[in-house]
Amino acid sequence: MVYQMIMLGTVIATLLGLLFLQSSRGKKKSGDVLMRIQKNESSKRSENVTLSAEVTGSTTDIIIVGAGVAGSALAYTLAKDGRRVHVIERDLTEPDRIVGELLQPGGYLKLIELGLEDCVNQIDAQQVFGYALYKDGKSTKVSYPLENFNSDVAGRSFHNGRFIQRIREKAASLSNVRLGQGSVTSLIEEEGIIKGVTYKTKTGQELTAYAPLTVVCDGCCSNLRRSLSKPKVEIPSCFVGLILENCELPYKNHGHVILADPSPILFYPISSTEVRCLVDVPGQKVPSTSNGEMTNYLKTVVAPQIPRELCSAFMSAIEKGNIRTMTNRSMPSAPSPTPGALLLGDSFNMRHPLTGGGMTVALSDIVVLRDLLRPLRNLNDAPALCKHLQSFYTLRKPVASTINTLAGALYKVFCASPDPSRNELRLACFDYLSLGGAFSNGPIAILSGLNPRPLSLVKHFFAVAVYGVGRLLLPFPSPKRMLISARLILDATSIIFPIIKAEGVREMLFPASMPTNYGVQDLCLS
Repeated sequence: MVYQMIMLGTVIATLLGLLFLQSSRGKKKSGDVLMRIQKNESSKRSENVTLSAEVTGSTTDIIIVGAGVAGSALAYTLAKDGRRVHVIERDLTEPDRIVGELLQPGGYLKLIELGLEDCVNQIDAQQVFGYALYKDGKSTKVSYPLENFNSDVAGRSFHNGRFIQRIREKAASLSNVRLGQGSVTSLIEEEGIIKGVTYKTKTGQELTAYAPLTVVCDGCCSNLRRSLSKPKVEIPSCFVGLILENCELPYKNHGHVILADPSPILFYPISSTEVRCLVDVPGQKVPSTSNGEMTNYLKTVVAPQIPRELCSAFMSAIEKGNIRTMTNRSMPSAPSPTPGALLLGDSFNMRHPLTGGGMTVALSDIVVLRDLLRPLRNLNDAPALCKHLQSFYTLRKPVASTINTLAGALYKVFCASPDPSRNELRLACFDYLSLGGAFSNGPIAILSGLNPRPLSLVKHFFAVAVYGVGRLLLPFPSPKRMLISARLILDATSIIFPIIKAEGVREMLFPASMPTNYGVQDLCLS
């Protein structure tokens, strides 16, 4: 019976799709890494003391704005291919963030492809093999389908800042990477072509840097993205972050997701002794930490909903008082192809961090961009390069749009609602994943980045909806249950189709029909 419902879900999903188509250690390590980076840069400058803003224009192939995960990984990747790279980062000390701490297995495979897999070593990173889901006192474990991969392939969780410093250090070790600290204030544009950037050093000195291509990777709060895209940033919720110390998760080496009211709560290890807790708060405001509202909210609303094994450590973390907050942003990619420049990372595309897919998308984008740039010897023909790089926006879609859509849809499904049909969809999702086998392997393969196929996502999403309908109508339907069933299908449609539309229906579901530009003959000439 379950398999019949799934087959029916597949048919309905296909029909609806076609219809829609129509319509402390951290501080020390930070200082050590920063000193090594500065030492590398000092030695490079001593070899060529004439390097200046004017000379930079003739010695740099690519400027990268920002040295987070995306910027640092891109710098290393392009430099390995022989490019001369100048990276300008606002702050080279170790970042201290409460997200960007979970790398999915698909992202780890991209890390291997880029030669950066050793960056998760020596930072006390923890292997992650799947998730444990909790709802109304029940739990189920959903593991990544890793049977066909090397034993080292798994998710990784860690302190975000430690990971970034490792990539920065590796990039800075290459002689053709210049990694410096400065705040980029503007892009230099001449006759519609980006020629470089203007930036200020730590001392306030204003400098310019020139290169045939500038890649902007300055993060979620980018002040340059409006020059290169038409961003529509949404803030669906905020995260409240705590660190639980010296506690054991009920399911070792798994992320834990509690389907709480009003929205999910996450737990995952970030070191051998620390567990990150992220409490999602819908909307753009969180309870105040200064007047005790936050402490009261965590103790009275959140604590009663978390697994009892974690309660003591959770309460201790609240009492310790190191409570952090951040806004969660969602932004579909909306590029305005501009000769001489490109957006990458969170400055280009964001999704709800519930599924931990951001770094996987960024690393996948870097692989695509690297492969497009590899055959090119000459980057100086900006219009031709811009035309060639338009293929980037199509080639990135299978991975990016699948992860983006799943993140947005799953967040909406996992949030509590007073609407009976929404609650039935939420329960159906939990029970569907609890079935195991193909019912859990398919969705978790998509979430992990191991199967970035948009049509598989649509199929499983509507299979969950049809499974929920079957639960309502069998064995004997009633008028009330029939109404809830109809609304459940409509809710599922209203959740996923707007996200697909924002990603681009044709680009996401039928990328083979999109034009690509591989006319690189002129660019390949030296």
